[in-house]
Amino acid sequence: MAYFLAKTDPETYSIDSLELEKKTVWDGVRNPQALQAIRQMKPGDNVLIYHSGGQSAVVGLAKVISEARPDPDDARSWVIDLEFDHKFESPIMLSEIKASGLFADWSLVRHSRLSTMRVPENFIDWLSQRRALK
Repeated sequence: MAYFLAKTDPETYSIDSLELEKKTVWDGVRNPQALQAIRQMKPGDNVLIYHSGGQSAVVGLAKVISEARPDPDDARSWVIDLEFDHKFESPIMLSEIKASGLFADWSLVRHSRLSTMRVPENFIDWLSQRRALK
C-alpha cells in the first residue's frame, strides 16, 4: 500500500465536498510528473488531500478505489476514483512540514506547484506520530 498526495483548491473542491459525495473522479491533472503519480496509484492506496491556496495544509485522507485510466474528456490526462476516508482533526500546515526540516527532498517542499505526488514513508511515520492517521 502506497501513499500519495493530491492538491486541490478548497474553493473548487474541498475535503468537505469529498466527505459529502463519498466518492469522486480525481481529474484535471495535466503535469507529466503528476500524471505519472496518478498512473502509479492502485486500489487500496491512500491519498492525502492537500488544500492549496490560502490554507496550504494536508487536511484528510482518501482511498484509491479504481485503476488509473485515460481521462475520457482529455486525451492528455488520466483520472482515478477516490473514496473519502477521514478528515484530520487539525490540518497539517505546509509551514509545519517545512519547519520540521525532515522533508527537504520531497516534491511538496521542492516543487510547490506539482499537484499530485508520491509521499515518502518518513512523512507517513511523522504524520502517525501526530495521530493524524488512523
